Amino acid sequence: MSDHTWGVLSNQAITAAGVVYFLALLCALVEWSAWQSRARAAVAEKELVGAGAPADEADDAPANPADAVREQRAALFGRLSLLLTAIAVACHFVGLLGRGMAADPNRVPWGNMYEFTISGSFVVAAAYVALHRRLKLGWMAPWVLGFTLVVLMLAVVGLYEPVAPLTEALNSYWLVIHVVAAIIATGGFTLGGIASAAYLLKTRFPDAALLARVPDLPALDRVSYRIHAFAFPVWTFGVLISGPIWAHDAWGSYWNWDPKEVWAFITWVVYAGYLHARATAGWKGKKAAIVALIGLATLWFNFIGINYFSSTSQHSYAAPAAPSAELVETTR
Repeated sequence: MSDHTWGVLSNQAITAAGVVYFLALLCALVEWSAWQSRARAAVAEKELVGAGAPADEADDAPANPADAVREQRAALFGRLSLLLTAIAVACHFVGLLGRGMAADPNRVPWGNMYEFTISGSFVVAAAYVALHRRLKLGWMAPWVLGFTLVVLMLAVVGLYEPVAPLTEALNSYWLVIHVVAAIIATGGFTLGGIASAAYLLKTRFPDAALLARVPDLPALDRVSYRIHAFAFPVWTFGVLISGPIWAHDAWGSYWNWDPKEVWAFITWVVYAGYLHARATAGWKGKKAAIVALIGLATLWFNFIGINYFSSTSQHSYAAPAAPSAELVETTR
């Protein structure tokens, strides 16, 4: 296959991934709707019993067969959503692979913000699929799929750039080590942040039928902590170990007070405080969830926002590339 063919395949695969993510999101929303209907039926049944109806009569009401139908429908659409998500992740991977193979010479697909963004959204979705059964993350489907779909659309619409060789600063084996660690940690922190956001919503609206699919508060707190505890050492290695080593190799200094370096360290401090407070001060539940979301905000601001609010970052490769002089000349 030629470089051009690989590039076309990459674009088509990313488009296909977006379409399948959308279908998976629709299935997940149908599953949530079934759970919501079941929760409302349960509330109505309790009100019926409270109004004076005999408990055995309420138990024999037609709500029970309807609940069984709702459970079957929810389970069916939940499995279908997971299957479609796995297919979308596979298409997403093909898009990343094609992006790297389209370059001459072949390279890893992390040369600009478009590629970083589609890689980050890929890791979020892939981590969800990988941890779905182990951590029982089925309830997270609409959150993960909605986030992934929005980020993917923003990347395609606002950040897309043609395939180009790596800049000199990125042409290093440290790119693989540093970026893989950072992206894996970003995916983990995002999943943990989703669990923390769900915790705060469940705390604020404990009886909301819309949140019936969300697990109870102790389960949400436990899932959030486990994911953050995994992502933090990966982020530490990527930001405070491999990053400075690569900076010294590329720029001659381990620390340059670059805006991305500073914000990456701020993110590390917030998450370190999160884990330390849980271990020593017993911060669980609401306080821990708030700190986790602050960490997530600093993480994504560093990932995307710095490129638009700072003009002094040495990570200039992450900003949209300006047209080359040769390109400008040929378009006159």
